[in-house]
Parts: sequence; C-alpha cells; structure tokens
Amino acid sequence: MSDGDRNPAITPTPAADVQGDGRWMSLHHRFIADSKDKEPEVVFIGDSLVQLLHQFEIWRELFSPLHALNFGIGGDATQHVLWRLQNGELQHIRPKIVVVWVGTNNHGHSAEQVAAGIESIVHLINQQQPQARVVVLGLLPRGKDPNPLREKNQRVNELLEAKVPLLPNACFLDADPGFVHSDGTIGHHDMYDYLHLTRHGYARLCPGLHRLLLRLLGECHAQAP
Repeated sequence: MSDGDRNPAITPTPAADVQGDGRWMSLHHRFIADSKDKEPEVVFIGDSLVQLLHQFEIWRELFSPLHALNFGIGGDATQHVLWRLQNGELQHIRPKIVVVWVGTNNHGHSAEQVAAGIESIVHLINQQQPQARVVVLGLLPRGKDPNPLREKNQRVNELLEAKVPLLPNACFLDADPGFVHSDGTIGHHDMYDYLHLTRHGYARLCPGLHRLLLRLLGECHAQAP
C-alpha cells in the first residue's frame, strides 16, 4: 500500500452529519439543482471562505458579472470537495474557470497530505471539465498569533506553488494581501475570528483574484473558435 492509499485527504468522503439536520447533503443537492438552468463562466468551490464570500457586496460587484456560481460549504476539507465533485456538482455545466479554495479545515492531516488532496481536486476537474482553467487559491494564515496551523498552511502553499503550475490548465494564486502584521499578529478587522474574513478582509483580497479571472476569461474568449 502506498502513502497515497493511506491519505484521507485524497479519499472522497461525504461530511459527517454531526448536527443531524442533513444540511451538508441538502446544500450538495441544491448546488446540482441550481446549476441545471445556469451557464456559469466561473465556479467557486470550497469551504466557508468561499461560502461567506457570497454574502458580501463584493461578490455582487466583482463576481456576479462574471456569471459565477458559489459552491462553498462551511467546514469542508479536501476529501469533502472531492466527494461533491465525484457526485455531480459540475455535471450540468461547462464553466471556463473553476476556483478551488479549500484545505484549512484538513485538521489532523499533514501539509503534504493536504497539498495532495488539492492536487487530486485539480486532476478531477481536469477529467470532468477539460476545457476549464483551474485557479487554486492559497490557504490564508490563521490565528491571532503565530501558531502551528498557520505554519502548516504556509507549507501547503509552498508545495502548491511548486506543484500546481505543472498541472494541466492550472495556476496557483497566493491571494493573501498581507494579513499578518509586522509583529506576527492578524487583526480582527481583517478576520473577525482570526480565521474567517470580514467585509474589509474580502475587500483587500478579492481585487487580485478578480484581475486574474478577467485575464483568464479574456484568454478563453480569444481562443474560442
């Protein structure tokens, strides 16, 4: 058995229904249903950082005009996104770009395992949507002060920065505008709980992502027959 066989981050797994209300599976089915009458150019998929983006005005300002769909679910880790993709979330659509932002919730997994999980997501999107560019967003720092999880996320980003550009139709974007201050702290004005972004935090991060998406969409349109 290889190390990959023992990596839970690359094993497609539905999220456990801890609360007992079936919300995760309901969201999954809603995404599939909602996509049936849509023709998105961009799809965002990932965890709560994707999900919460949809609640802020900057989504409507920057991403709605790009005909974007938001498939974010709070708490998701790489294995959950893999399961959702394997179970039809992209089957009715043909986006030009898929934005992947997941990995900070892979607790108990090593940086190498998390990076392999994200790489598996890119490979699966390549198989299902060969026409789509894949944008992998780097994991953000977390915690008010320096801590092991922040160090792990940074290591994941280092691995992704080396690996993702070698994958078909994929690019890596470290979208962090500098959330860590010179003294090593993160401010609550950017991350209200030192993990999730505030309106101000998204306003700092999103313009760089928006510029990349515009450039990639321009390239896609230029290549279209």
